[in-house]
Amino acid sequence: MTDRPLAAIILAAGQGTRMKSETHKVLHPIAGKPMLHHLLDTVDSIGVERTVVVVGARREQIEASVAGRNVAIAVQDDQLGTGHAVAQAHDALKGFAGDVLILYGDVPMVSADTMRDMIFRLNNGSDPRAVILGFRPDNAGAYGRIIADEQGEIEKMVEYKDASDAERQVTLCNSGLMAARSTDLFILLDQISNDNAAGEYYLPDIVMLPGQKSAVIEVDDPAEVAGVNSRAELAAVEGEWQARRRDRAMAAGVSLIAPGTVWFSHDTEIASDVVIEPNVIFGPGVSIASGTTIHGHSHIEGATIGADVKVGPFARLRPGAVMEEGSKVGNFVEMKKTILGKGAKANHLTYLGDAEVGEGANIGAGTITCNYDGYFKHKTVIGKGAFIGSNSALVAPVTIGDGAIVGAGATLTRDVAADDLALVRADQKAKPGWAKKFREAMQKKKAGEKRT
Repeated sequence: MTDRPLAAIILAAGQGTRMKSETHKVLHPIAGKPMLHHLLDTVDSIGVERTVVVVGARREQIEASVAGRNVAIAVQDDQLGTGHAVAQAHDALKGFAGDVLILYGDVPMVSADTMRDMIFRLNNGSDPRAVILGFRPDNAGAYGRIIADEQGEIEKMVEYKDASDAERQVTLCNSGLMAARSTDLFILLDQISNDNAAGEYYLPDIVMLPGQKSAVIEVDDPAEVAGVNSRAELAAVEGEWQARRRDRAMAAGVSLIAPGTVWFSHDTEIASDVVIEPNVIFGPGVSIASGTTIHGHSHIEGATIGADVKVGPFARLRPGAVMEEGSKVGNFVEMKKTILGKGAKANHLTYLGDAEVGEGANIGAGTITCNYDGYFKHKTVIGKGAFIGSNSALVAPVTIGDGAIVGAGATLTRDVAADDLALVRADQKAKPGWAKKFREAMQKKKAGEKRT
């Protein structure tokens, strides 16, 4: 971009009443990450030195959310417009001499390249007072309009409610995003008035002050500047993010059988030659190595999945699940804080929690690691090559040795040594002819009741 220092002001003081939520609007997630943090991550990626978030209602939520980040907080107690909101960042930027990006916490998807383009235009060409990011939506609706010449120099900017019928026919709209020099910005804000239909101090009004002209650049994709003011708009931005992520995954060599049914987290990592079947959901913290297949209707969060693994269908991997190379979990298997060793398998109807399963072990259907006693979690260790029979309950803490076999239906409360067979079941008894006598007696009794 340039060698000049760069700061960012992010406006997040709005009430967000249309969200109808106790959660601050900018903290609602997209792909599992709050909108505000999508924006902050992009700002960090372009080398911003100072970031100021302007807050108002529910400020404590934002303060808690950004704790630990290099972010200053400025407060707008009264909602007097965007110009007034930006002015609240003055003290936080005291002593800063450089360029300033003005962004919105509810416009989270603007790209790093677009931010760089705004700063580049500010410092090149006609040396504009400010740079406005414009866009051309399919429906211009109630957006503010920008009237500019062929070189992008702005002749007029006007809010929709203050625009004439002719001005409302213009298709170039104001996204609200702006770049300006810190040495100009706050001086200009002091010169604008609230003489308008809303009685507010509009940030775009600095463009129309006498003197140097401002410039507009157009964003290539209007989806970058989509704002979120309602649950429907949040869903639309989520959908757009997911569509881009799916395209990126497929371009990187991931097969999505039904792309529109797969939902990624903001941090999902997937290697090439992975196959993902329909209706798979990824929560945060998932990485998948090459050659793996994720069968349909699986939910995966906080899991590390090795190469050539099979997951599902209808599997659930929770945080701390680790599947090593060639391992397999099948339908209705749940794993939590468990390592499934190389080539080990749990094909169906199993819960593995707080466990370590050795290489090549087989976990039979209906097996449960009973890891919780109501107060504490306990660990189960299953050795290499061990075989756990169906419908077994392993009451932790317990260790099953290498090569051991646990007979079906066992409830184990003690360790099993390597290569031992463990059987926990009552002796089977048979009473010859008893079932036939029982049926005959019951049928006779039932017939007697009907006669009475």
